[in-house]
Amino acid sequence: MKYLHAMIRTNCPQQSIDFYCQGLGLNLIREKKVEAGRFTLYFIGENATAPLIELTYNWDEKPYTGGDQFGHLAFEVDDIYQLCHHLQSTGVTILRPPKDGRMAFVKDPNNISIELLQAGEALQPAQPWLDMPSVGSW
Repeated sequence: MKYLHAMIRTNCPQQSIDFYCQGLGLNLIREKKVEAGRFTLYFIGENATAPLIELTYNWDEKPYTGGDQFGHLAFEVDDIYQLCHHLQSTGVTILRPPKDGRMAFVKDPNNISIELLQAGEALQPAQPWLDMPSVGSW
């Protein structure tokens, strides 16, 4: 058995693609438009052989409400401080700052929690993260 992807429904495909590709540094691997089903699939990941995120955009707009069945997506990152600073500079709210140099939480444009985990050992605790309060639920 091989894990393939996690699917997230989105009403804002371009914002979601920008978050995952420009924000987190992943790549748009492929896009599939299905005229008969009136939806478009966007597959995003590190590369074509890695597990992917499938963003599903249904053309007939309807609101999606988040339930508590889905927890979060987790990504290992090379420098949690640098990535959190980058995301913050693009307008992403850091919900759980990386105060411990190890873990942070943000939300994507679809309100999906994203856990960021420092690769290897935790970084030394550093400002401005130490004084930054957590925001909302993550």
